[in-house]
Amino acid sequence: MVYTVATFYKFIPFPDCAEKQGIILEYCKNHAIKGTILLSEEGINGTIAGTADKIEAVINYLRKDERLADLEVKYSTACDLPFERIKVRLKREIVTLGIPEVNPNEQVGTYVTPKQWNDLIEDEETIVIDTRNSYEVNIGTFKGAINPQTHSFREFPDYVQQNLDPQKHKKIAMFCTGGIRCEKATSFLLKQGFSEVYHLKGGILKYLEEVPKDESLWEGECFVFDERVAVKHQLEIGSYEMCLGCGYPISETDKASPKYEEGVSCPHCYDHLTPDKIAKQRDKQKQILQQKK
Repeated sequence: MVYTVATFYKFIPFPDCAEKQGIILEYCKNHAIKGTILLSEEGINGTIAGTADKIEAVINYLRKDERLADLEVKYSTACDLPFERIKVRLKREIVTLGIPEVNPNEQVGTYVTPKQWNDLIEDEETIVIDTRNSYEVNIGTFKGAINPQTHSFREFPDYVQQNLDPQKHKKIAMFCTGGIRCEKATSFLLKQGFSEVYHLKGGILKYLEEVPKDESLWEGECFVFDERVAVKHQLEIGSYEMCLGCGYPISETDKASPKYEEGVSCPHCYDHLTPDKIAKQRDKQKQILQQKK
């Protein structure tokens, strides 16, 4: 069976998000939807999966709120449901930067469509920055993009403070998986005095969906936060799996390592796992294999 995966976000003033939490959760449960939706006073962020008709019903339901009437959604497909349950959570931020005064509802950078993106990042004056975490960047990024070497989005402001200067770096283009981190990142840079700041509208996912492979400047695969692990051009499922020990994407080369044990460890986490953690992961893996029988 083919399932539809819908990814969406929108920064809006959402002071009544707590009141909406239970209502949205119940509606999703009634439509057999799986995935995660985050709500905060700054907006909504979600990735959900289900049959095409049920996903359409949920998106239409969300759009009945006039603040979400123009909610943009990126669609892809999966042969298996990439989530086990539905969660609707309240958060301080729908994407955590840790600086409350940064508000995309007040100001963001200039949006660049996927079709315009190549021209922008091929401009020698443009500094191209990947705002994602290192483990995401390592499996794929745009040609010539800078990897800030962050382990969480909270570290991005420190990277900016230590490496970028509004007087020297005049033209900055940033991108992320679906566009949400860049909304915060461009808003932050504008507050720091940077004037010419751009971001990829719809993120990498929209670019991979719309730009033909023979015209693409994307190299590798794009990590996604569900059981598909990674996607390629046209949003086809990629070649990576996920280590259940640490959540990192793992390649066939990683799986050939003596540090790899299915469901337990991989080269990225093996040296940091305690004997107790290894034992617990092995027990979990046994339960998973028994459930599959």
